[in-house]
Amino acid sequence: MFSPRQPYRCLRCNLRAVVRGGQRSIHTSTRLQAEATRPTTAPRRTIDNKHIRQNAALHEQNCLERNYKAQSTYPARINQLFEEWHKHQREAWGLRERNNRLKLQLANRTTFRDEDSEEAQGLKNMTKDELLEEARLLKSKISVIEEKESAIMTEIDQLSESIPNLTSDETPRGDEPTVVGYINDHPEPNPSSSDRVWRSHVHIGSELNLLDFGGGTRTTGWGWYFLLNEAAQLEQALIQYALSIARKRGWGMVSPPSMVYSHIASACGFQPRDQNGESQIYNIQQSASDIGRKPELSLAGTAEIPLAGMNANALLEESDLPLKHVGVSRSYRAEAGARGVDTKGLYRVHEFTKVEMFAWTLPESSASTEVFNEMLSIQTEILQSLDLHCRILEMPSTDLGASATRKRDIEAFFPSRRKKDNGWGEVTSVSTCTDYQTRRLNTRVDLRSQGIKTFPYTVNGTALAVPRVLAAILENGWDEDRLEVKIPEVLWPWMDGLKVISPNGKGRRSRD
Repeated sequence: MFSPRQPYRCLRCNLRAVVRGGQRSIHTSTRLQAEATRPTTAPRRTIDNKHIRQNAALHEQNCLERNYKAQSTYPARINQLFEEWHKHQREAWGLRERNNRLKLQLANRTTFRDEDSEEAQGLKNMTKDELLEEARLLKSKISVIEEKESAIMTEIDQLSESIPNLTSDETPRGDEPTVVGYINDHPEPNPSSSDRVWRSHVHIGSELNLLDFGGGTRTTGWGWYFLLNEAAQLEQALIQYALSIARKRGWGMVSPPSMVYSHIASACGFQPRDQNGESQIYNIQQSASDIGRKPELSLAGTAEIPLAGMNANALLEESDLPLKHVGVSRSYRAEAGARGVDTKGLYRVHEFTKVEMFAWTLPESSASTEVFNEMLSIQTEILQSLDLHCRILEMPSTDLGASATRKRDIEAFFPSRRKKDNGWGEVTSVSTCTDYQTRRLNTRVDLRSQGIKTFPYTVNGTALAVPRVLAAILENGWDEDRLEVKIPEVLWPWMDGLKVISPNGKGRRSRD
């Protein structure tokens, strides 16, 4: 379940594929931020290179703990490049000093403080043409050095952007998560003595005319699907219920776009890849005339990306934090995974509806942790009221994305997955990202109480991902004797009072 990190296909390689055509290449670097084409209007990035230089060993160890082996060499390389930059600075300083003396001599044949020095005497003995020629040569040498300095700083910035966030102390090191709690009782605590018949949601969806995977394949391809009848209604019920829980906690609703600039996605640290190293980003193909002229666009894999981007280049007020948004969007993942038990049915799909929470907090661990815990509480309330048996996991360092310093997942019990991972499957996650995203999106906060402007922290979490939760409800609510599915009571108001889903749409309603 917790597979090691694999290389992924970056946006630059996808761009090459558009230009060349044919098979796209695989790019094993996680330099999504550095490689993506950035327009001049993109947010100005402010990476803390100084912290990386001064704590190179810490960042190297952090990369190794996250299984970012290539990136573990970057801190040392950054320090090496910084020394080269300093060398060029010293060299340029001497040339600039000489150039300034030439200019002074040309301007007014001034008297130097070190008039008796050999250099001063030499300048006085030079003709105007000789002074101009040397100044021209010096300008050329300085220009070459400045180009080298610029190239070095660009490489330093690219390497720094590729280094993941530092990992929190709460995160287990390694590749094994820590179980920190459970939600609801297990529906089959003693399977050996149980005669309950379990069905997969694929079987149930076929029996009750709820899911059409064949139509999705014919229309769009493998990994797409149609929700039919009560399943389509159940999707809307789940969305409205999740929104109602978040809204009563004071979260403001947002309806975000599903298409974003690729540089916004990369700034969020969105670097998804599956166990086969396949990119999970859908890039919008550009016409030949637009390549390099217009910003690249991508379909968002989660509403986290547009929600984070809505405050790019913005200055937030201290009094407005924490600023908490909840949004519903369609989410797109280009690679749904290798076909098999893990991906059959609704568990891994290319397009799905998700209710996402996103917040900006004061740049303090206590402030972000408070919102982190609130998100987890919302997730727990939703899943508990849906009668799903779940476990809460503190995720290990190798499972963290580049932006996250800490992450907790909630996994629900899927009877159809009992032979894989003992039935557990992820349904929500919550991550805190410190200032990783805001530094790359140039989102700042005016801390008037301290008289400074700095970068706020961000926290994101899934309130509800429809396909997996819908699949879990079908499987856990299945009654083999009645051939029907029990609908969680909290969803009845959005199901026209329907209490169960039965064959031929003859479900019982709450008023029956």
